[in-house]
Amino acid sequence: MTGIPTATISRLVTYLRILEGLEAQDVSRTSSGDLAERAGVTAFQVRKDLAYFGRFGTRGMGYTVPILKRELLRVLGLNQTWNVVIVGVGRLGQAIANYPGASDYQFQYVGLFDVNPDLVGQSVRGLPVRHVDDLREFVRTTRVDMGFLAVPPERAQDAAQSLADAGVRGILNFAPTVIQPRTLERSGQQEISDEWRAVIVENVDFLAGMKRLAFYILNPHLKTVEPEENE
Repeated sequence: MTGIPTATISRLVTYLRILEGLEAQDVSRTSSGDLAERAGVTAFQVRKDLAYFGRFGTRGMGYTVPILKRELLRVLGLNQTWNVVIVGVGRLGQAIANYPGASDYQFQYVGLFDVNPDLVGQSVRGLPVRHVDDLREFVRTTRVDMGFLAVPPERAQDAAQSLADAGVRGILNFAPTVIQPRTLERSGQQEISDEWRAVIVENVDFLAGMKRLAFYILNPHLKTVEPEENE
């Protein structure tokens, strides 16, 4: 399975949220048109997005809500447990740790790390806060799939490097900065270092979103709809 646009994966998450809402309302069937209207896209886009992963509906009858929900959970990998550590246990880190919805999607917090001596040794949601220097040893004894960065921007790169060095493959970065993989010079060229080759970084930049929102509030006529992926 190759060549799937990032935007498609984002829309699958939206479709899943819609299906969960329909299921909560005891709605048993839906259609590409209904999903499209609720997601703000076209029915063609819904069908194209789902077609990357198989055939889930019946022509003229649409989709069975529980079955499509189950299949999207499988496609997105949300039918298995994902172990997560949080690096940075200040206000944002604690808010993330206490967010009630993560466990609904099999995201399990297994470790908390910080450098603040006032936080190390404390407990948040039943988990002890460890020093970030203990991260590598912790990952050696505990499976860790993802690391969430909730640190100040000037510390984000070092924290991301610590996660990569420990072998954590997924990083969700809440710091308003761009994480750069470490590079090494080999044969006269800069190449990504070995520990970064399998690492995926996702950025959640609240400030960037606020800045975009401010711009479009002042310039609503410049807000355009994303073109459909017809190629």
